[in-house]
Amino acid sequence: MLNESLVLGSYVSLDTFVIPLGGKYPIFFLGLLFYLFCVFCNLTMLTLIILRSNLHKPMYFILFSLPLNDLMGITAMLPKVLSDMVSPTNEIPYALCVFQAFLLHLYGGGILFILAAMSFDRYIAICMPLRYSSVMTPRVVVCIVALVWGLDFTLITLLFSLQTRLPRCRSVIMNVFCDNPSLLKLMCGDATVNNVIGLFTTTLMQAISVSVQVFSYVKILIACVVTGRSEAKKKAVNTCVAQLLIIFVFEIVGTFTILSHRFKNVSRNLQKIMGVLIFLISPLLNPLVYGLYTSEIRNTLLRVLKNRVSD
Repeated sequence: MLNESLVLGSYVSLDTFVIPLGGKYPIFFLGLLFYLFCVFCNLTMLTLIILRSNLHKPMYFILFSLPLNDLMGITAMLPKVLSDMVSPTNEIPYALCVFQAFLLHLYGGGILFILAAMSFDRYIAICMPLRYSSVMTPRVVVCIVALVWGLDFTLITLLFSLQTRLPRCRSVIMNVFCDNPSLLKLMCGDATVNNVIGLFTTTLMQAISVSVQVFSYVKILIACVVTGRSEAKKKAVNTCVAQLLIIFVFEIVGTFTILSHRFKNVSRNLQKIMGVLIFLISPLLNPLVYGLYTSEIRNTLLRVLKNRVSD
């Protein structure tokens, strides 16, 4: 529960889920197992891409950013939420709260830009197979990855830098983790500029990501219909299903969470649940989906496991 008596200072108080005493520890251990499983899956993907030479290709260099981003997002959020379930106080240093919020927003923007970059890579591979190696050179791939992280970092930094213009006069956050909308509610004064820039940043990120992905997938589907090659169709369908599944789930949950903060009649508990799901779905789905739909990763993992067993 909230500590309403907390005075304004270097700490803020977070909300938590209302769970009966007998259910706190089972949920805590289930959440901890879930976190460890997600960390294991994403670290496995990172290790495979680093160590296996057959995965040293442009597609997997771009894909490498995805588990890194997922590990950042789930680690910034879930351990704190779990500890608050069994802790007598839900306090967090204000500076750490801002840092957590920054990482979580960086994670959200990262998913959008990384999936857009991956869809563009697949567009080149499927629609221009003979020119793929000349277009997706190591230099181009490095520039794409740098653009993904650089644009994400710049926009999120701009968003959070605006908070310094407002004085803080509250110490209770009505959420289980720190994010920009919750931090703004701690501030006094006119936050119109912050809200406008926040909506602009969100819209810009969505517009860039959706535009690149729609362009890429439409071109891929057109190429498959025109060529009529079953091999190309299968490759395109596997790629599209994997990425569209992830972006669809993320967009639905993310859009609801963002809009829920702007409507007072939405249940606070529902806000908290949907907010947490954003940081749980992607770190779980990404390694599983790409492991199942990407034959090279799947076959590489099976070979590694087979060699381990035979040893």
